[in-house]
Amino acid sequence: MSDVRAEEDFASDSLRVVAHDGRTVVRRTGWWSPAVHGLLTYLERTGFAESARFRGLDERGDERLEHIAGVSGLDAWRLVIPESGLRAYARLLRRYHDAVAGYVPPEGAEWMTASRGLRAGEILTHGDVGPWNTVWRDGEPVGLLDWDQAGPRPALHDVAYALEYAVPFRSDADAMAQIGFPAPPDRTTRMRVFAEAYGLPSTDGLVDAVLAEQEETLRATLEVAARGLEPHATWVREGFVAEQEHRIAWTREHRDLFV
Repeated sequence: MSDVRAEEDFASDSLRVVAHDGRTVVRRTGWWSPAVHGLLTYLERTGFAESARFRGLDERGDERLEHIAGVSGLDAWRLVIPESGLRAYARLLRRYHDAVAGYVPPEGAEWMTASRGLRAGEILTHGDVGPWNTVWRDGEPVGLLDWDQAGPRPALHDVAYALEYAVPFRSDADAMAQIGFPAPPDRTTRMRVFAEAYGLPSTDGLVDAVLAEQEETLRATLEVAARGLEPHATWVREGFVAEQEHRIAWTREHRDLFV
């Protein structure tokens, strides 16, 4: 494979993409990669069709993954705006959680933000299941990208992460200008639609779950940035902490918009 990247940029964390040729993606690895490779191998064995397929390491120790063709990145974000896309997005997340429910990682598995095994009530969450990390074809999600932040957490962490970006938990102006909503989003309805499609009995507690996820994201980003990991270290240098604290404060101030 050539080391020259194709023009298509389908991965959210392109700083770790070394090359891709339309069939295979080559990405740099980190201390968490062996654990993630074990997870991806398990998902392939169990028939979860939407996970990235790990195809080993190259001679430099970079990981090789099968490319999932379709719409992803920022272009995928607009696909969760219609109610049909929002439901499909929630169902994708539920399929993943059902598929991974039986997986117990090997003792000593080290994740990007945790070095421990599963606790009671936890699964291996994707950890970065924003709309940009989904791949779509013909209006349906067919892939999940960027598993670097997978790790042991309650399933509700993934649900809250998805809700933060798909409902979304941001101002009307930002939802329209940054994401592409044609009008201010009906957040209460979108919370209910996602919860129903995922299989939750109600939206009770979900705003608090999003707040907890936002606070955990701040903590985890600071932790890995302190270890020099990119792009996290750059994010912190360029103002991530103030931005994330603003998001948390906005959620607290506007929680009545979601219930």
